[in-house]
Amino acid sequence: MTQPFPQWQWGSPDSALSRVAGRFAATTAGSRVIRTLTPLDRRVLERTDAKYTVLGPIGAPVLLLTTTGRKSGSPRTQPLLYVHDGDRLYVIGSNFGQAHHPAWTANLLAEPGATVAVAGERIPVTATPVDGAAKEEIFQRFVELTGAYAAYRDRTSRDLRVFALTRV
Repeated sequence: MTQPFPQWQWGSPDSALSRVAGRFAATTAGSRVIRTLTPLDRRVLERTDAKYTVLGPIGAPVLLLTTTGRKSGSPRTQPLLYVHDGDRLYVIGSNFGQAHHPAWTANLLAEPGATVAVAGERIPVTATPVDGAAKEEIFQRFVELTGAYAAYRDRTSRDLRVFALTRV
């Protein structure tokens, strides 16, 4: 059996702060604010190996995903919420419901080898696209994490990409 991924969650997902943040993130304005904060959040997450986030103790599990740029060949790092499933982590390319897929998803399709920083550790992973019924089940887990994901899917006509990350 593969070694499980570490778990770390700053704060409680059931707190009043978390519920307000989830409702705000589901709005177009909230999505813009979060996108604006992403570069700062990336720096905080990099310094702490994804233990702490600018978003604070809202109980949202955040990791840093580093992919290889499909055109540049350079490392590209993106903070993402994830669903923890023992020896597997799931990430979703919601891009806040924008019309285009986030670049990191195309990078993973071109080169599935990546690295995650999670709970203070850096771990090499392989990404596998999730399809069919399993994809919908994982999507529902993201909606349980924050209802904003339902709003993101409603905002776009594209099929949101979901990836399973496993240790190398």
